Amino acid sequence: MTVKTILSTKGSEVITIGPTATLEEAIAILTKHRIGALVVLGADERVIGILSERDIVRALAERSANALKEPLAQCMTRIVVTCSECDTVSDLMERMTHGRFRHIPVMEQDRLVGIISIGDVVKQRLGEMERESEALRDYIQTA
Repeated sequence: MTVKTILSTKGSEVITIGPTATLEEAIAILTKHRIGALVVLGADERVIGILSERDIVRALAERSANALKEPLAQCMTRIVVTCSECDTVSDLMERMTHGRFRHIPVMEQDRLVGIISIGDVVKQRLGEMERESEALRDYIQTA
């Protein structure tokens, strides 16, 4: 299974934010959309960072409530690991496990086309396992 397959099921909408928005504004957006990360886009609509719940916790632990008024550029993760639509679910699992992150933007020709969460990967993998089990049960019953 590929990233393109996951996006065809879940959709390609990505909630984004600019680097000058405050952490407080970002938290409100995360809460409103019930998501765990925001992709940060620069003026040219290029991905310049990602803000995850882990980044928020780190900022609050280091700078207390003062961090809420700071621009995202001060607390976002700047090195963003991305994938493409042709990557496999196995590729994503490996990258996410090795990098210890739960969200990965999907890029095609330097353009943001989606985002995949660890939940999306697990859901896809469980579906694959269920289909394999069903095929084996059918095979055993007809043998």
